Amino acid sequence: MTTTPATPPPPATDTTNLPAEGGFIGSGQEGGIGDQVRAYFQRVRSGDMGALPAIGGLIVLVILFTILSQAMLGQQYFLTERNFANLLTQAASLVMLAMALVFVILLGEIDLSAGVTSGVALSAFVVLTKPDGLNMNWVLALVIALSVGVLIGAFIGFFVARVGIPSFVVTLGLFIGLQGVTLILLGAGGVFRIQIPDFLAIQNSNLPIWGGWVMLGIILLVSFGMSMWDRTLRTRAGVPNRTFALVIAKLAVIAVLGGFVIAVLSQNRSSSIKEIAGVPIVVPIVLVILWVGTFALDRTKFGRYIYAIGGNAEAARRSGIKVITIRWIAFIVCSVLAVIAGVFSASKVGSVNAGFGVDTVLSGVAAAVVGGVSLFGGRGRLMHAAIGALVIAVIANGLGLLNLPAGVNYIVTGGVLILAATVDAVSRVRAGGSLMRT
Repeated sequence: MTTTPATPPPPATDTTNLPAEGGFIGSGQEGGIGDQVRAYFQRVRSGDMGALPAIGGLIVLVILFTILSQAMLGQQYFLTERNFANLLTQAASLVMLAMALVFVILLGEIDLSAGVTSGVALSAFVVLTKPDGLNMNWVLALVIALSVGVLIGAFIGFFVARVGIPSFVVTLGLFIGLQGVTLILLGAGGVFRIQIPDFLAIQNSNLPIWGGWVMLGIILLVSFGMSMWDRTLRTRAGVPNRTFALVIAKLAVIAVLGGFVIAVLSQNRSSSIKEIAGVPIVVPIVLVILWVGTFALDRTKFGRYIYAIGGNAEAARRSGIKVITIRWIAFIVCSVLAVIAGVFSASKVGSVNAGFGVDTVLSGVAAAVVGGVSLFGGRGRLMHAAIGALVIAVIANGLGLLNLPAGVNYIVTGGVLILAATVDAVSRVRAGGSLMRT
């Protein structure tokens, strides 16, 4: 009588970065902090580097521009409270646009019209709010502008998801056509100033100093609450939890880094009699949208379906996922967030012109890719795009302070983008993936 040898159990899978069923983040790698660190380096060696290259690049750029600023200008201009606040406000629009594009890039798609979508929406906004025109309440006009984003996103989603036209073709056509709509609304060469104090305050005013510390407290409470919620859900589902020490370590890192940032921004950065201090108003707005978007991608079926479709659209369809609907919604979300990015930009400069948003979309794509979002779909997070946008913003800010030609900025940014795309391709091959679309 022969006996069949027992089948060995399958190896444990580290699901740390994968959205899981049940509304919680996959964190199935058991063990203490040391085990977590070893598991992380194992993922890095296997090609899953996430935002690590972008974080490393950001640190190197900060050190480099700090040294060059002192050496070339004879005075430190880069690492100052004033420039730090300026960097955050300058990066806000790009961060938002990069996050918008993540929703379609995760699907393996692209939206070349995101920039001009914001141009059309903001053109409608200024036409509606003109004092010598309709003089509409700016909040209502902003709602209408966001609705324009919804309509454009639905239009793109229909032709990409339902008709089956490649997103590159559809959005390229809109990139050209929507510029014509902006010209009709504003007129060739027209520049419309925005004179709404509350609107301009989004990018040009600050929270009171105490408001920054309250914001940090809320972030810590929300982070702790979400961590405990995840642990409760995992316990009920019978899924292993990470060690509680990681929750404490995460909160400690947020408290230290956040406290440092707020302490710096609480310093007076004015060179005149009027004091300028506090966290820029745009910062908590960006953080709220970042949190909501991350929640949607990490803890909802919509987010899990986006990752599944980006990984293998046909397999997702056969498993019962409504691929057409998810793609449709993703393009709507992208367009609406692109309009919000345009709001930040218009608030910063205080005007809208006929070329508004034309030259921003490629920077948004670059920011997402530099941050570690894969152009092949299925891999990346909103935080990665935000970090990539900070890298691009630091390059522009640092080179501008050094008074280098604008051409140098384009060359450096393009080189960083090519390097990031190369890292993405190589890491995907190392992880056993393919560069072919499925």
